[in-house]
Amino acid sequence: MENYKLGEMEQKFADLIWNNEPISSRELTQLCEKAFMWKRTTTYTMLKRLCERKIFENSHGTVRALMKREEFLGAQGEQFVEESFGGSLPQFLAAFTRRKKLSEKEIEEIRTLIDAQEEG
Repeated sequence: MENYKLGEMEQKFADLIWNNEPISSRELTQLCEKAFMWKRTTTYTMLKRLCERKIFENSHGTVRALMKREEFLGAQGEQFVEESFGGSLPQFLAAFTRRKKLSEKEIEEIRTLIDAQEEG
């Protein structure tokens, strides 16, 4: 299974890219200097790490996402459920709802998702 866990700074860096892509690597280094006070080498090191994980690509000086933010968050959720609940979404929901009561709106949204799965 892929590793979709990001450290705090990796997540901030990824969000910066998702919010500005496509972005030139030069412009990205300038944004990181302002946002994080990073040197150019730090930006390239972090970018290389996330490119190796197939989240982003840096092609001809332009940085683009290989995974949309929503795809990545979905994969993160799947990985969490797999690792923490043996892949059982019902076990996750049971654990979640023991600590937090779902609102009527949330219940209806879940029903809509289930109905869409049954139709599809």
